[in-house]
Amino acid sequence: MSDTVSMPLQVQPTVSRQLKNVVVVHFAGDSGDGMQLVGHQLTEASAILGNDIQTFSDFPAEIRAPAGTIPGVSGFQMCFANHDIHTPGDAYDTLVAMNPAALIASLSKVKPNGIVIVDGDKFTLKECNKAKLAYNPIEGGELAGYRLYSVPITQLSLNAVESAGLSRAQARKAKNFFALGVIYWLYDRPLQHTLTWLEQKFKSKPELLEANRLALKAGYNYAMTAELFTEHYRVQPAKLPAGVYRQITGNEALALGIVASGYQAQTPVLMAGYPITPASDVLHQLSKWREYGIQTFQAEDEMAAIGAAIGAAYGGRLAVTCTSGPGLDLKGEMIGLAVMTELPLVIVDVQRAGPSTGMPTKTEQADLLLALYGRHGECPVPVLAPKTPSDCFSVMLEAFEFALTAMTPVIVLSDGYLANGAEPWRVPELQDLPKPKCKFVPTDVPYKPYSRDKETLARHWAVPGMPGCMHRLGGLEKENITGNISYDPANHQLMTNLRRDKIMRLQQKMAPLDVTGQKQGDLLVIGWGGTFGSIQSAVLACQEEGLSISHLHLRYLWPLSAQLPALLKAFKRVVVAELNQGQLCRVLRSEYLIDAQSLSQVSGKPFSVTDLMEQFKTILEVELSDCSA
Repeated sequence: MSDTVSMPLQVQPTVSRQLKNVVVVHFAGDSGDGMQLVGHQLTEASAILGNDIQTFSDFPAEIRAPAGTIPGVSGFQMCFANHDIHTPGDAYDTLVAMNPAALIASLSKVKPNGIVIVDGDKFTLKECNKAKLAYNPIEGGELAGYRLYSVPITQLSLNAVESAGLSRAQARKAKNFFALGVIYWLYDRPLQHTLTWLEQKFKSKPELLEANRLALKAGYNYAMTAELFTEHYRVQPAKLPAGVYRQITGNEALALGIVASGYQAQTPVLMAGYPITPASDVLHQLSKWREYGIQTFQAEDEMAAIGAAIGAAYGGRLAVTCTSGPGLDLKGEMIGLAVMTELPLVIVDVQRAGPSTGMPTKTEQADLLLALYGRHGECPVPVLAPKTPSDCFSVMLEAFEFALTAMTPVIVLSDGYLANGAEPWRVPELQDLPKPKCKFVPTDVPYKPYSRDKETLARHWAVPGMPGCMHRLGGLEKENITGNISYDPANHQLMTNLRRDKIMRLQQKMAPLDVTGQKQGDLLVIGWGGTFGSIQSAVLACQEEGLSISHLHLRYLWPLSAQLPALLKAFKRVVVAELNQGQLCRVLRSEYLIDAQSLSQVSGKPFSVTDLMEQFKTILEVELSDCSA
């Protein structure tokens, strides 16, 4: 039966400390319960201890979803380990549920005999009815397979913070830190980092500082002194390469990559954007870096944002605009203008579930075909995708390098999973970063707007005010070399070919393909974007079982690597796993005439490692069956 404890005892029990290799904790509650906040604090505390970490945030699309309802549940999942990990985990070791809806929404992912901690004060009939339950789930038998601890978190928090002098409504808001204190004791996490953070966060509001400090310590002491747990756990530091590390989310990494690109290119940067979930944080983050030559402009709409970015590129700035799927739709015509004028520009699309407004806070990878083909006319642009939150930093540097090399707009496809996920990032040395080079007009030859570099086929960059470089640009077709408006059929064919060929020449700058496993065999699994962690974990687990399976994760979605055709032919089966209905698979089948199989998911959730393993094994069983036949 479940072990249900609701009141503290006055006797400190004897507890044992056990070592664990990996732990997954999930906080779930209403969107106003501060689950993301305490989740991030647990993440930072674990990073300080040297654990490898991966996180995943899941929150409602509505700013204030109906309290107590399942659609209104906000969750934060975190995995910390003593070794290299690639995902936030498939199942939870511990679930903290602040109300019945949070419990029902999250219970299916708790491991058998896992720990479930609930705020017993919230499990009233009224709250259960909000979650469309006619009964109290912690009183039924369906939780018998878990270690259930019903703790009166709300009341204990109110008691703990009484001396802070807050109203009852304000005092209740500290219950998330009470719950965090319990988890800190359970998993041997230090309090000091969070106490220091509270001092900085609430230094102008001493009453809130005191309340949250008291609640955190009360939760920790409650777990330690009450007859609650018979054991707690420690995860030793991971053996990571030497260096300076910090926790970073995908959106933070995108922003820092933009800052680093401007610094390395010694060129000012303009970020022009319009607020849209889940991309808005990139604009917010960049607004903090003005001292490094970063200007941010919040436009009145998506089209104005990219228009401002193109204007900045024309004026000699490194230009970037950031959006999500609906915004990329609106920017399509202006991307075509940047292609025609051949100006360097980076467009970041932090993908979310669609179509239309879709599910703004859920992840998806369904903008690939839009990025590749979503413009009228022959309008090719390079498309890149980061694979982890920290990789977003490197991709931004490479995107600017591509944009400046080919004098072209470049699209970077991030996604909601990467945007809000966090992991340790090894801070690079400045001298190790690439230095994007601006191809300004050479001074030794007369300027012609569409004369080209022989190696890259890119035209040179002339900034208004350069002596002898007066020119005009626009959306009408240009005559080769002179840049005059031209309707000549042969010239249009030539210019179309040149715009295509300069993009294809970027293949020469691409890093070699990196295959996990053998470069030939029974099954090659191809992925892109934020699916890297799940696919990599599933493939490695299958390899440990002796299966002939390899993983190729594509960074360059257009142009595709010149190495790709030979690699595809070296495997009996090719499977493309992606969070859409087979968009990359369709491209590979079209480009290389291979019988690639699509493994798709559009649930708004990332792939489960366990599910992927089962599907890979099924495919390999089919392969073995075909061979024996």
